[in-house]
Amino acid sequence: MDQRSPLRALAPVAAFLVLTVSACAGSGEGTGTGGTPGAGGLSDPYFPGLGNGGYDVQHYDLALDYEPKPNRLSGTATITARATQDLSAFNLDLHGLAVDGVTVNGVPAESGRAGDELTVRPREAIGDGSTFRTVVRYSGSPRSVTDPDGSEEGWLRTEDGAIALGEPQGSMAWFPGNHHPSDKAAYDITVTVPKGLTAVSNGELRSQRPAAGGSRTAFAWHSPEPMSSYLATVGIGEYDVRTSRPAGGIPEFTAVDRTVAARSEKVRARIPEVLEWAQKNFGPYPFSSTGAIVERADDVDYALETQTRPVYPAGAFNEEFLVHELAHQWYGNSVSPKEWKDVWLNEAFATYAEWLYDEDFRGVPAQERFEKEFEDDGNWAFPPSAPPKDDLLGAPVYGRGAMVLHKIRQTVGDDAFFGLLKSWAQKHRHGNASTEDFTAHVEERSGEDLTELWEVWLHGDGRPAKP
Repeated sequence: MDQRSPLRALAPVAAFLVLTVSACAGSGEGTGTGGTPGAGGLSDPYFPGLGNGGYDVQHYDLALDYEPKPNRLSGTATITARATQDLSAFNLDLHGLAVDGVTVNGVPAESGRAGDELTVRPREAIGDGSTFRTVVRYSGSPRSVTDPDGSEEGWLRTEDGAIALGEPQGSMAWFPGNHHPSDKAAYDITVTVPKGLTAVSNGELRSQRPAAGGSRTAFAWHSPEPMSSYLATVGIGEYDVRTSRPAGGIPEFTAVDRTVAARSEKVRARIPEVLEWAQKNFGPYPFSSTGAIVERADDVDYALETQTRPVYPAGAFNEEFLVHELAHQWYGNSVSPKEWKDVWLNEAFATYAEWLYDEDFRGVPAQERFEKEFEDDGNWAFPPSAPPKDDLLGAPVYGRGAMVLHKIRQTVGDDAFFGLLKSWAQKHRHGNASTEDFTAHVEERSGEDLTELWEVWLHGDGRPAKP
């Protein structure tokens, strides 16, 4: 995500939940007895209510139907999960949308709502290790979510439809789930919209078919690789769509708002080239497709690295943002933060990718970018490893985070550093990692004791003496 862009700075059908429970892991039959409630939150220091304890989601199957003018969304969410304890109750995160009924294993269950927490109490407990399936039908007018830094996310209405953006907590505005980055899952997302509109999501387009007697169109998208929920997206609008499937390459699907399609074409055409460059530096691309969604600047005022299909406002669809959001596919999307305090790992790598691109294509050494960022007072507001909640994605997470990586490069040398870029992405591919995981990995791979570097550049308060 780039919260530092100039654009950013200016800036009911009732619900029904059916939970089918399979047997305990050993036999595959029966249900557990007793049990305790799963935690209503994962105690993330920045967003303690996000996520839920007691289960691990394996797959989301979301069937959505959206009518833009009245902003009416109805959905069915099929959630396949595995219990990590004997569960007498469990929670789902859901913002705003109505919930009407709940069943567990086809049997009516009690449920209650408190803010963004939906608590489900099945008639029979779910056994530890059991795989269970949750089918949720819900509806209403989806809303945006305002973050502590004042930014808007969630379900954002646009001139011709809507765009769903979720970092860090907005995805609960359009589907129920376990909305913490540590619980990744595969996704199938089918979106039905009025004829003439296109619905774009993550992954690969499985089908596009008429619905409701031909007055609507259903678009089915499939994301086989694990994804944190904040990286899921849906874009609905009048798009100019371009697809390509290069021989031996990564399939691309790019959707650009028709009003900005002509001036976006030059950058769109660079996606394969930038992706090839990124693979040389970061290792094999971790997903099965790539592309972009480009909206009018009046509709969206920041870019976001939504998995396989980053979202850009038209004014920020340029080489710099393209490099940044594509680098996130390795750093942030494939390797995701364990907690939100680790988000500097996302942004530092994506920002440093810009520096590397400038070195390779514009003749600007990374050292020159380092010196410029060093002189920027904004980069010294707080340590990148400890952003304040109301400035989670502030300047030090980007600029000073990239300086940390440059100091590592200077210390260990280019050969070891570029090896670290690849080994870090490979070691935690499709997983989660913390700041502590990163510092340990760097020291293990380089054989260097970097305690002083961490203390000064990563954790230290204030600007050090100019190096």
